[in-house]
Amino acid sequence: MENAGSQIARAISSRFEHGKIVIIAGRGNNGGDAFVAARHLRGFDLEVFLIGSSRDIRTEEARRNWEILQRANFRLREIRDSSDLPGVKGAIEDADIVIDAIFGTGISGEIREPEKGLIEMINASDAFKVAVDIPSGLDPETGSSRLCVRADLTVTFHRPKIGLLSDAARMYTGEIEVADIGIPPIFEMLTGPGDLEGILKRSKTSHKGDNGRVLIVGGGPFTGAPVLSALAALRSGADWVTLAVPESISAIAASFSPNLIVEPLSSDHLVQDDLAIIRELIRHHDVTVLGMGAGRDPETIELMRSVIEISGKLVLDADGLYALNLPLRRKGVIITPHRGELSKIGVEVEGDLTSFLMEFSGRNNLTVLMKGVEDIISDGDSLRINRTGNAGMTVGGTGDVLSGILGAFYAICDDPLEAASAAAFISGAAGDLAFRESGYGLTATDVVDKIGVAMSLYLEG
Repeated sequence: MENAGSQIARAISSRFEHGKIVIIAGRGNNGGDAFVAARHLRGFDLEVFLIGSSRDIRTEEARRNWEILQRANFRLREIRDSSDLPGVKGAIEDADIVIDAIFGTGISGEIREPEKGLIEMINASDAFKVAVDIPSGLDPETGSSRLCVRADLTVTFHRPKIGLLSDAARMYTGEIEVADIGIPPIFEMLTGPGDLEGILKRSKTSHKGDNGRVLIVGGGPFTGAPVLSALAALRSGADWVTLAVPESISAIAASFSPNLIVEPLSSDHLVQDDLAIIRELIRHHDVTVLGMGAGRDPETIELMRSVIEISGKLVLDADGLYALNLPLRRKGVIITPHRGELSKIGVEVEGDLTSFLMEFSGRNNLTVLMKGVEDIISDGDSLRINRTGNAGMTVGGTGDVLSGILGAFYAICDDPLEAASAAAFISGAAGDLAFRESGYGLTATDVVDKIGVAMSLYLEG
């Protein structure tokens, strides 16, 4: 935040020597960046408006920088509601420069008052308008907007957001300046809360099924594995999860939870005769998760190979890995092995692990989420590393939980690398929460129970 704020100040000071600056700041880190900028903008007549109460500033870092401004006797005012807007309007009309720090990249839904009125005032002003990271109201992924600040300069950090470069965004961004804020290269590869931004967004007008329909196919020799995947998918936000298992275990699987939709197949293991019903189920779901607890009967391997051929989005785990015929002729398949499982299917890791996975995933049209002390994710073009999780998650079933989370995320995200990165992060975060309560005695169901808690920590961005 210190680096970001100083870069905003530098960008302004390089263009102006003096003048009146008005900062309109939200209560998140976007506002915190602007508070820092205020300290560095020496020689300017400066006034800071905070939307809401300082008691409600969302992060400790932003709150600390607000308090620094208070102690330094900066002119600070709070905008509690729309009745405070007339006073803000006069300040904006008199300003030479307006800094827009209302919203960051986590914006979603309709813009309400007083933010709506403030954006309209900023746009009506003749002042030079500077957007912090992204113009408030702009979708960082698509560049679209229904109401957005029309900036003359956008100072964005580290690298430009995808939406800033879109044709739709040009009328809002003005000049785009990318500021280096000292993020080490390794941090570009680490998973984190930012991987959840698109996945955790949900329209208030959505209906059942709009937020993901997941088909889980597995079981036979084992009952718990596909059930864990299905429960994890539900906890991860999927609207609809269907569990397709052999008829011999269907009643047992259904008994685990009334939330499960169980589709009985035939026989006591997956067989080729099940293909017709699975094909029909695939048509009505967004993603298929295949292989958990399925066993390695030759008939099962044959069926799983057929499912791989007819599936669109596909997560392949556990025994499903034994049905792989490489290289695949299409993209869209995510596999979730650990190093030992790769070896068992005849893939020997050679040399540096990250370099090997990049080459292996690219050559075979796969996205690979390799589970380990650090999860490594690659699609052949990019590489991500996940560091959430703990040694307690070596217990059986946690891999099945990860596959269910991944299925739920992939159902609503078209980029397999993004879905895999977010799933690895949340799976490990849920495991870390479970470890705090149960230590090395945690179970896979403990991790399932913590998925919702882990996700809720990041819902507000």
